[in-house]
Amino acid sequence: MRGVSVPPPASPFDPALAEAGRVPTLAVLVSLFGLTVLPFLAGLIQGQTEGILRELIYAAGTAFLLSMVWRGSVWAWRLTLSFGMLAGFLVFIVGMLAGSASWRGWIVSLAGLGYLLLCTALVGTPSIRAFLDSRWAQRSGRRA
Repeated sequence: MRGVSVPPPASPFDPALAEAGRVPTLAVLVSLFGLTVLPFLAGLIQGQTEGILRELIYAAGTAFLLSMVWRGSVWAWRLTLSFGMLAGFLVFIVGMLAGSASWRGWIVSLAGLGYLLLCTALVGTPSIRAFLDSRWAQRSGRRA
C-alpha cells in the first residue's frame, strides 16, 4: 500500500533493563573466571607448580573468551555456555563420585553446581540477556 508507513521493528531489549544488567553480567563473568582458576590458585598456594604454564594458558584463554562475551561476541557467549554447562555437569558428577569417599568431593560438586548456575544466569536472567542483546546489537551495527 502506498502512503502507509511501517513502524520500525520493536527492539529486542529494554534499554533501561539493559543498563541494569551491566553489573550482574560483569559479576557472572568474573565469577565464572574465578571458579575456573580457583583450583589452579589453590594448588599454587599449596606449592604445586607442576604444569603452571599450561594452567596459565588456560586462564588466559578463559579470560579472553569471557572478555569477548563482555564485548558482545555471540560465538563467545555460545562457547562459554557450552563449555560451562559441560564442565558443570562433569565436575558435579565427578564430585558426587568422589563424595562417597571423601567430604572434599562434595565441595567439587558445589563447584559443578556453581558452573551450572552461572551459565544458567547468562541465559535466564532478563537484565543480563537485555545487556548482552544490546552489546550484540552494537557489535553487529544495528541500532541499540
